[in-house]
Amino acid sequence: MTSLTSYLVEHPFLKGMDKKHIDLVVGCAKNVRYNPGDYLFHEGDEADWFYFIREGQLALEVFRPHKGGIVFQTLGTNDVLGWSWLVAPYMRHFDCRATELTRAIALDGNCLRKKCEEDHELGYAMMNRFVKLTEDELMALRLQLMDIYDAPIK
Repeated sequence: MTSLTSYLVEHPFLKGMDKKHIDLVVGCAKNVRYNPGDYLFHEGDEADWFYFIREGQLALEVFRPHKGGIVFQTLGTNDVLGWSWLVAPYMRHFDCRATELTRAIALDGNCLRKKCEEDHELGYAMMNRFVKLTEDELMALRLQLMDIYDAPIK
């Protein structure tokens, strides 16, 4: 079995991060497992964890009254889930559900925020990575919106 450290050192999100910072991150990490249909969190929940998906698939959903949940994104192997732990008031903005057996590494956002406050180099390294992740997600959203609004009118 691969250790948390060896997995995180090789993960694309943390690749190239200083080993001493990886060790600090690992101190906030644990392995988790979700069965199909399990919810990791719901909109409005406190955002105190984020995840590195080792294998499986997660669906991100928004709730629409009288229509239920609508999947707007799916995540899988090597994806990173959750950046609300970084932004006050640290609340979830959507639901997240496993659509198949999913194994992940969960990182305690409270633990990591404290470590980032104590070690500003770690905080800077994490913020740079999450800003890039956020940019990638916004670009994907832009493409989705172009698809929706560029469709021919019938």
